[in-house]
Amino acid sequence: MSEQPHLLVVDDDTRLRSLLQRFLTEQGFRVTPACDATEARAALKAVAFDLLVLDVMMPGETGLQLVESLRRQGKEVPVLMLTARGDPDDRVAGFEQGADDYLAKPFDPRELAFRIRTILRRAAPPPMLVLPSGPVQLGQLWFDPDRAELRGPEGTTRLTGGEVALLTALARKPGEVLSREIIAEALGTPEAGERAVDVQVTRLRRKIETDPREPRFLHTIRHKGYVLRPGP
Repeated sequence: MSEQPHLLVVDDDTRLRSLLQRFLTEQGFRVTPACDATEARAALKAVAFDLLVLDVMMPGETGLQLVESLRRQGKEVPVLMLTARGDPDDRVAGFEQGADDYLAKPFDPRELAFRIRTILRRAAPPPMLVLPSGPVQLGQLWFDPDRAELRGPEGTTRLTGGEVALLTALARKPGEVLSREIIAEALGTPEAGERAVDVQVTRLRRKIETDPREPRFLHTIRHKGYVLRPGP
């Protein structure tokens, strides 16, 4: 990542977009603004952004539709969604589509900058998250926490920042049950609640399990949480 992370800020509110561009620039970020999903798509074709700040409710293609489309295309750029609707069900919907974090309007710009930095740190895990034992085997897949990569016979599987944080937290303590509260802290989204954790687990299972409905490695422990059981 460059010294100045490059953000794409997408919001149809001209005043808010301008304020965010000025504030985030003062916070040390490079900022490209876009007024809607069409402009955002054009910018994404030209630049490899470090993170998207994406409004949910926009005319035409919504933010939820855009991030879902990006994930279908295999684009795992981190996404922080902004919305005037702060209901937990709305936040979960964002996570289900592939968002990394969710911030309800109105918000303190300082909190936005803090959350952006948190997501960027998750996208590049610090040395303290490296497992001393090295990569963890999950059948034909290997998770390398040092590189934040999930590799297999067909190459590298793309992981979002949230999926990396989840898999790293579980892999650091193989065989140990982690509560949803602990996992939410590791994901940096404690306010999103248990359902957001369950959504991330469901998405990760699709990438590490042959049959996500009958998980072999990432198990649910009723009333307790989740546990990772690596193996060949």
